[in-house]
Amino acid sequence: MDTLAPRQNSAVSGYEWLKRDIIRGLYRPGEKLLMSALKERYDLGVGPLREALSQLVAENLVVAISQRGYRVAPMSPGEMQDVYDARANLEALVLKLAIERGDDAWEAQVLACAHTLAKVMEVKTEEQMLEVWDARHKAFHSAIAAGCGSRHLLQARAYLFDQAERYRQLWLRRTVFSEAALALKRQEHGELVEAILARDAARACALMQTHLMTPVPIIAEIMRGAAPHTVAADPEPME
Repeated sequence: MDTLAPRQNSAVSGYEWLKRDIIRGLYRPGEKLLMSALKERYDLGVGPLREALSQLVAENLVVAISQRGYRVAPMSPGEMQDVYDARANLEALVLKLAIERGDDAWEAQVLACAHTLAKVMEVKTEEQMLEVWDARHKAFHSAIAAGCGSRHLLQARAYLFDQAERYRQLWLRRTVFSEAALALKRQEHGELVEAILARDAARACALMQTHLMTPVPIIAEIMRGAAPHTVAADPEPME
Protein backbone atom coordinates (compact mmCIF):
# COMPACT_ATOMS: atom_id res chain seq x y z
CA MET A 1 0.00 0.00 0.00
CA ASP A 2 1.09 3.55 -0.69
CA THR A 3 2.78 4.90 2.44
CA LEU A 4 2.07 8.52 1.55
CA ALA A 5 -1.20 8.89 3.43
CA PRO A 6 -3.52 11.78 2.56
CA ARG A 7 -4.33 13.67 5.76
CA GLN A 8 -8.00 14.57 5.89
CA ASN A 9 -10.34 16.02 8.49
CA SER A 10 -13.88 15.59 7.15
CA ALA A 11 -16.15 12.81 5.93
CA VAL A 12 -16.42 14.46 2.52
CA SER A 13 -12.68 14.68 1.88
CA GLY A 14 -12.14 11.24 3.39
CA TYR A 15 -14.79 9.88 1.06
CA GLU A 16 -13.14 11.51 -1.95
CA TRP A 17 -9.69 10.14 -1.12
CA LEU A 18 -10.95 6.66 -0.33
CA LYS A 19 -13.01 6.57 -3.50
CA ARG A 20 -10.01 7.63 -5.57
CA ASP A 21 -7.83 4.96 -3.95
CA ILE A 22 -10.42 2.24 -4.62
CA ILE A 23 -10.85 3.32 -8.23
CA ARG A 24 -7.09 3.46 -8.77
CA GLY A 25 -6.70 -0.09 -7.41
CA LEU A 26 -4.87 0.71 -4.17
CA TYR A 27 -7.30 -1.73 -2.55
CA ARG A 28 -8.03 -4.97 -4.42
CA PRO A 29 -11.55 -6.23 -5.19
CA GLY A 30 -12.80 -8.16 -2.18
CA GLU A 31 -10.15 -6.76 0.15
CA LYS A 32 -11.27 -6.01 3.69
CA LEU A 33 -11.10 -2.33 4.56
CA LEU A 34 -9.59 -2.37 8.04
CA MET A 35 -10.91 0.49 10.14
CA SER A 36 -7.62 0.97 12.01
CA ALA A 37 -5.66 1.31 8.74
CA LEU A 38 -8.24 3.64 7.20
CA LYS A 39 -8.29 5.87 10.30
CA GLU A 40 -4.51 6.21 10.07
CA ARG A 41 -4.32 6.76 6.33
CA TYR A 42 -7.14 9.32 6.06
CA ASP A 43 -6.82 10.85 9.53
CA LEU A 44 -10.52 10.32 10.26
CA GLY A 45 -12.49 9.29 13.31
CA VAL A 46 -14.74 6.24 13.23
CA GLY A 47 -17.93 8.29 12.71
CA PRO A 48 -16.81 10.28 9.64
CA LEU A 49 -15.11 7.19 8.23
CA ARG A 50 -18.32 5.17 8.50
CA GLU A 51 -20.16 8.00 6.73
CA ALA A 52 -17.64 7.88 3.89
CA LEU A 53 -17.89 4.08 3.67
CA SER A 54 -21.70 4.21 3.69
CA GLN A 55 -21.64 6.62 0.76
CA LEU A 56 -19.35 4.29 -1.15
CA VAL A 57 -21.67 1.37 -0.36
CA ALA A 58 -24.50 3.37 -1.97
CA GLU A 59 -22.29 3.82 -5.04
CA ASN A 60 -21.57 0.07 -5.24
CA LEU A 61 -17.84 0.55 -4.74
CA VAL A 62 -17.83 -0.93 -1.23
CA VAL A 63 -19.80 -3.83 0.27
CA ALA A 64 -21.01 -3.78 3.89
CA ILE A 65 -20.77 -7.15 5.63
CA SER A 66 -23.29 -7.34 8.48
CA GLN A 67 -21.41 -7.03 11.79
CA ARG A 68 -18.15 -7.80 9.97
CA GLY A 69 -17.05 -4.49 8.48
CA TYR A 70 -16.54 -3.45 4.88
CA ARG A 71 -14.90 -4.84 1.77
CA VAL A 72 -14.07 -3.41 -1.63
CA ALA A 73 -16.80 -4.45 -4.05
CA PRO A 74 -15.82 -7.40 -6.26
CA MET A 75 -15.22 -7.03 -9.98
CA SER A 76 -16.32 -9.46 -12.68
CA PRO A 77 -16.21 -9.72 -16.49
CA GLY A 78 -20.01 -9.86 -16.60
CA GLU A 79 -20.43 -6.67 -14.62
CA MET A 80 -17.73 -4.99 -16.70
CA GLN A 81 -19.53 -5.85 -19.94
CA ASP A 82 -22.87 -4.64 -18.58
CA VAL A 83 -21.44 -1.36 -17.26
CA TYR A 84 -19.61 -0.60 -20.48
CA ASP A 85 -22.62 -1.43 -22.62
CA ALA A 86 -24.88 0.80 -20.50
CA ARG A 87 -22.33 3.60 -20.53
CA ALA A 88 -21.78 3.45 -24.29
CA ASN A 89 -25.52 3.57 -24.99
CA LEU A 90 -26.16 6.41 -22.54
CA GLU A 91 -23.17 8.38 -23.82
CA ALA A 92 -24.52 8.06 -27.36
CA LEU A 93 -27.90 9.40 -26.25
CA VAL A 94 -26.26 12.29 -24.39
CA LEU A 95 -24.15 13.09 -27.46
CA LYS A 96 -27.21 13.06 -29.74
CA LEU A 97 -28.93 15.60 -27.50
CA ALA A 98 -25.75 17.68 -27.23
CA ILE A 99 -25.50 17.92 -31.02
CA GLU A 100 -29.14 19.00 -31.17
CA ARG A 101 -28.89 21.51 -28.32
CA GLY A 102 -25.27 22.61 -28.13
CA ASP A 103 -24.36 26.15 -29.17
CA ASP A 104 -21.18 27.76 -30.51
CA ALA A 105 -19.71 28.05 -27.01
CA TRP A 106 -20.20 24.31 -26.54
CA GLU A 107 -18.39 23.59 -29.82
CA ALA A 108 -15.55 25.88 -28.77
CA GLN A 109 -15.16 24.09 -25.43
CA VAL A 110 -15.10 20.68 -27.12
CA LEU A 111 -12.41 21.92 -29.52
CA ALA A 112 -10.35 23.40 -26.69
CA CYS A 113 -10.44 20.15 -24.70
CA ALA A 114 -9.62 18.10 -27.80
CA HIS A 115 -6.60 20.31 -28.49
CA THR A 116 -5.34 20.00 -24.91
CA LEU A 117 -5.78 16.24 -24.97
CA ALA A 118 -3.89 15.91 -28.25
CA LYS A 119 -0.86 17.60 -26.65
CA VAL A 120 -0.56 15.06 -23.86
CA MET A 121 2.38 13.37 -25.61
CA GLU A 122 4.50 16.32 -24.47
CA VAL A 123 4.35 14.81 -20.96
CA LYS A 124 7.44 12.70 -20.34
CA THR A 125 7.24 10.68 -17.13
CA GLU A 126 4.97 7.64 -16.80
CA GLU A 127 3.11 8.83 -13.71
CA GLN A 128 2.53 12.25 -15.24
CA MET A 129 1.31 10.59 -18.40
CA LEU A 130 -1.20 8.52 -16.47
CA GLU A 131 -2.48 11.47 -14.43
CA VAL A 132 -2.48 14.10 -17.17
CA TRP A 133 -3.90 11.97 -19.98
CA ASP A 134 -6.64 10.60 -17.74
CA ALA A 135 -7.68 14.07 -16.52
CA ARG A 136 -7.67 15.57 -20.01
CA HIS A 137 -9.54 12.64 -21.49
CA LYS A 138 -12.25 12.96 -18.83
CA ALA A 139 -12.48 16.72 -19.47
CA PHE A 140 -12.86 16.12 -23.21
CA HIS A 141 -15.75 13.70 -22.80
CA SER A 142 -17.37 15.84 -20.11
CA ALA A 143 -17.24 18.86 -22.43
CA ILE A 144 -19.04 16.87 -25.11
CA ALA A 145 -21.71 15.64 -22.70
CA ALA A 146 -22.33 19.09 -21.20
CA GLY A 147 -24.12 20.18 -24.35
CA CYS A 148 -27.08 17.89 -23.66
CA GLY A 149 -28.41 20.31 -21.05
CA SER A 150 -29.95 17.60 -18.85
CA ARG A 151 -28.89 17.50 -15.21
CA HIS A 152 -30.43 14.08 -14.64
CA LEU A 153 -28.77 12.51 -17.67
CA LEU A 154 -25.44 13.96 -16.60
CA GLN A 155 -25.92 12.51 -13.10
CA ALA A 156 -26.66 9.08 -14.57
CA ARG A 157 -23.61 9.45 -16.79
CA ALA A 158 -21.42 10.32 -13.78
CA TYR A 159 -22.64 7.23 -11.93
CA LEU A 160 -21.83 4.93 -14.86
CA PHE A 161 -18.46 6.63 -15.28
CA ASP A 162 -17.59 5.79 -11.67
CA GLN A 163 -18.77 2.18 -12.09
CA ALA A 164 -16.63 1.78 -15.21
CA GLU A 165 -13.59 3.56 -13.80
CA ARG A 166 -12.11 0.65 -11.82
CA TYR A 167 -12.23 -1.50 -14.94
CA ARG A 168 -10.98 1.32 -17.14
CA GLN A 169 -7.94 1.80 -14.89
CA LEU A 170 -6.86 -1.75 -15.80
CA TRP A 171 -6.94 -0.81 -19.48
CA LEU A 172 -5.36 2.58 -18.89
CA ARG A 173 -2.32 1.21 -17.09
CA ARG A 174 -1.86 -1.41 -19.83
CA THR A 175 -2.08 1.00 -22.78
CA VAL A 176 -1.52 4.65 -21.86
CA PHE A 177 2.24 4.45 -22.27
CA SER A 178 1.95 2.90 -25.72
CA GLU A 179 2.51 5.26 -28.64
CA ALA A 180 0.34 3.03 -30.85
CA ALA A 181 -2.55 3.08 -28.37
CA LEU A 182 -2.38 6.85 -27.95
CA ALA A 183 -2.16 7.34 -31.71
CA LEU A 184 -5.32 5.27 -32.14
CA LYS A 185 -7.12 7.31 -29.48
CA ARG A 186 -6.02 10.58 -31.11
CA GLN A 187 -7.47 9.33 -34.40
CA GLU A 188 -10.75 8.29 -32.73
CA HIS A 189 -11.02 11.65 -30.96
CA GLY A 190 -10.30 13.52 -34.18
CA GLU A 191 -13.01 11.65 -36.08
CA LEU A 192 -15.44 12.23 -33.23
CA VAL A 193 -14.80 15.98 -33.17
CA GLU A 194 -15.16 16.12 -36.94
CA ALA A 195 -18.59 14.45 -36.77
CA ILE A 196 -19.67 16.71 -33.90
CA LEU A 197 -18.71 19.90 -35.76
CA ALA A 198 -20.57 18.61 -38.83
CA ARG A 199 -23.58 18.01 -36.57
CA ASP A 200 -23.74 14.47 -37.92
CA ALA A 201 -25.47 12.85 -34.96
CA ALA A 202 -25.76 9.35 -36.45
CA ARG A 203 -22.05 9.11 -37.27
CA ALA A 204 -20.94 10.78 -34.04
CA CYS A 205 -23.04 8.43 -31.89
CA ALA A 206 -21.75 5.35 -33.72
CA LEU A 207 -18.16 6.58 -33.28
CA MET A 208 -18.76 7.27 -29.60
CA GLN A 209 -20.12 3.78 -28.92
CA THR A 210 -17.22 2.13 -30.74
CA HIS A 211 -14.73 4.38 -28.94
CA LEU A 212 -16.07 3.54 -25.49
CA MET A 213 -16.32 -0.20 -26.14
CA THR A 214 -12.76 -0.51 -27.50
CA PRO A 215 -11.19 -1.29 -24.08
CA VAL A 216 -13.63 -4.13 -23.27
CA PRO A 217 -11.71 -7.08 -24.82
CA ILE A 218 -8.42 -5.77 -23.37
CA ILE A 219 -9.92 -5.45 -19.89
CA ALA A 220 -11.44 -8.94 -20.17
CA GLU A 221 -7.99 -10.33 -21.05
CA ILE A 222 -6.40 -8.54 -18.09
CA MET A 223 -9.09 -9.82 -15.74
CA ARG A 224 -8.60 -13.39 -16.91
CA GLY A 225 -4.98 -13.06 -15.86
CA ALA A 226 -6.00 -11.64 -12.48
CA ALA A 227 -9.02 -13.88 -11.83
CA PRO A 228 -8.31 -14.55 -8.11
CA HIS A 229 -8.63 -10.83 -7.36
CA THR A 230 -12.05 -10.41 -8.99
CA VAL A 231 -13.94 -12.32 -6.28
CA ALA A 232 -14.33 -11.14 -2.70
CA ALA A 233 -12.78 -13.30 0.00
CA ASP A 234 -14.83 -14.87 2.80
CA PRO A 235 -15.92 -12.32 5.42
CA GLU A 236 -13.75 -11.95 8.50
CA PRO A 237 -14.83 -10.82 11.95
CA MET A 238 -14.89 -7.07 12.37
CA GLU A 239 -12.07 -5.52 14.33
